[in-house]
Amino acid sequence: MTKASNIHHSAALIGFGRLTTDAITGLTDVVEAVHRQIAFSSRDAASPWAQSSAGLTALVYGSIRGVTGLVDRGLAELAPLASPVDERPLSPAHEAVIATLNGVVGDYLARTLNPLAISMSLRRHGQPLEIERHALQATIPQVTGRVLLLAHGLCLNDLQWKRKGHDYGEALGGEFGYTPVYLHYNSGLHVSENGRLLADLLETLFHQWPVPVEELAIIGHSMGGLVSRSAYYYGEEAVHDWPRHLERLLFLGTPHHGAPLERIGNWVNTTLEVSPYSVPFARLAKIRSAGITDMRYGNLLDDDWEGRDRFARAGDLRVPQPLPPGVQSYAIAATTKRHAKGSPRLDLFGDGLVPVNSALGRHRTPGMSLQFSESRQWIGYGMNHWDLLSHPAIYEQIRRWFGLQSSKLVAGESRANRN
Repeated sequence: MTKASNIHHSAALIGFGRLTTDAITGLTDVVEAVHRQIAFSSRDAASPWAQSSAGLTALVYGSIRGVTGLVDRGLAELAPLASPVDERPLSPAHEAVIATLNGVVGDYLARTLNPLAISMSLRRHGQPLEIERHALQATIPQVTGRVLLLAHGLCLNDLQWKRKGHDYGEALGGEFGYTPVYLHYNSGLHVSENGRLLADLLETLFHQWPVPVEELAIIGHSMGGLVSRSAYYYGEEAVHDWPRHLERLLFLGTPHHGAPLERIGNWVNTTLEVSPYSVPFARLAKIRSAGITDMRYGNLLDDDWEGRDRFARAGDLRVPQPLPPGVQSYAIAATTKRHAKGSPRLDLFGDGLVPVNSALGRHRTPGMSLQFSESRQWIGYGMNHWDLLSHPAIYEQIRRWFGLQSSKLVAGESRANRN
């Protein structure tokens, strides 16, 4: 069974300490590389004086790294002395900081086994759920057969679904009888890695749910929508049971075809590598996580990134993936523009992060376009990417769609007959 887990204060102390020392070491590498590049051109690097100076430079920078390692070990030894209060769950503010760190360098945190790396789980009210039938029944007394999964976006966490006093999961649960569960995951990992993890997690949840599952619905904000689509693909590939119970999939500002800000970051990274003096600084541009670089074009699968340098300039090499067949799929986009004048193709930044066309799955190549029906697309004007989480007009649109579909389910319309 999937065990519940949370990051506590003592683990955070070690994690932040290790991340700090890693950052010092990394910046030391960059400074040392700049020093070497400025001091010694390629033609005189082999001279006796250059080699002697290089030895001295290595000694100085090596000493910095040695002191940094002592700090890391000291923090690890101090952690067991932390008071019992440090074993309590972190505050929402601390959780938000850790979620941001996971979004930016989460793949690195996972690779180095840093305690700050978030392990995927399902949570309610910020507490992880133990995915076992009796434990779920005890934790969710009013459990229903209508399961609603909410998947957060890049650098966010499950607590941030509650914004300005509003929570879509709670609201839809109260109106339509859903039991909401909230995904908590490391958004710095590749989308496909999270997709595979989510597929397995949903399969376990499906078989351990305390009552028969009548319907599964998913709402994904930003990257959460990509992770949900990826999970469906890997769930089908593994012949899981849960994809057959997925009734509806709603995307809020999901970059189905990428976000231009990541493409700009990729361009900056490539530009830095043009000059030998700026090459060391290109390492800083390469700090961004695999999850962020997946947002360049909206990668979903391992095949979209495996065997490639994710920082190299390249075109869109994704394998086209259609929307799940037979599933009611809805797309909501937002734009900071106040009106509908002008072509959406010229609205490059849309809600500030995701263009309208990307959020609605539109693509200039027909085979790449996602076929959302016109009645299942909606654009919110005068809104930004974060307004998608709480704007009353957006909830009203979700409510209309879910209410319409709920009436069809009550009438007994089968999924096979819906398009």
